[in-house]
Amino acid sequence: MNRQRETNPSPDSPESPDFTRSTARLNEDLTLATLKDADAADIEQIAADSALMKSRKVRLAVAAHQRTPRRIALRLIRELYTFDLMQFSLMPVAPADLKRIADDLLVARLAAVSLGERVSLARRASGKVTAALLLDKESRVWQAALENPRITEAAVVHAVQKTGSSPAFIEAVCRHAKWSPRVEIRAALLRNAHTPLARALEFARKIPPAQLRDILHTSRLPVRIKGYLRKEMRPNR
Repeated sequence: MNRQRETNPSPDSPESPDFTRSTARLNEDLTLATLKDADAADIEQIAADSALMKSRKVRLAVAAHQRTPRRIALRLIRELYTFDLMQFSLMPVAPADLKRIADDLLVARLAAVSLGERVSLARRASGKVTAALLLDKESRVWQAALENPRITEAAVVHAVQKTGSSPAFIEAVCRHAKWSPRVEIRAALLRNAHTPLARALEFARKIPPAQLRDILHTSRLPVRIKGYLRKEMRPNR
């Protein structure tokens, strides 16, 4: 009985997977090079080529290009994968208003993103996205967010002031080497119900009496702790 011999196509054959990948890379490289000096008409043509737009690098480059028509850029941004969207929002060449839209889209997606992806985003994303991740219920996420170099003091203050902030988060901020020495963050911590007495006492000692009275007046600390702070601070002032 004769068996038909199966043969694999040569690497140089158009039917070869290697040939297909090589061609795709070549087209991608050529397109990225073309985009450097492309005008709006060129970009329209590239964006209309479904084969070229399969490349994630090309989609990002077209979306971020200063001459890309806004309708095309908006469509591409909405179609980007989560981490491509993050990358877009960090691209220096991308228009600022589109980067804000990308951040808003990414924040809106966070509820559907896995824990591992949220941790990665917390480490690397823009300040706005990281600020949203400070409010995450999972400690791994907000711990990573506290270390993100793009996070701002204002974002940490906002997270501390949220009524839903967990005792573990407040304790972490109280002990954080970068954030706990900040005056505004200490003031926010003295207004939070979960700040431990020892930390509250430490922070209160570094705040002028008039400012401390104002802080304690609006503080959610337990009454006994506020009373203890007022009593302890009086002899030292």
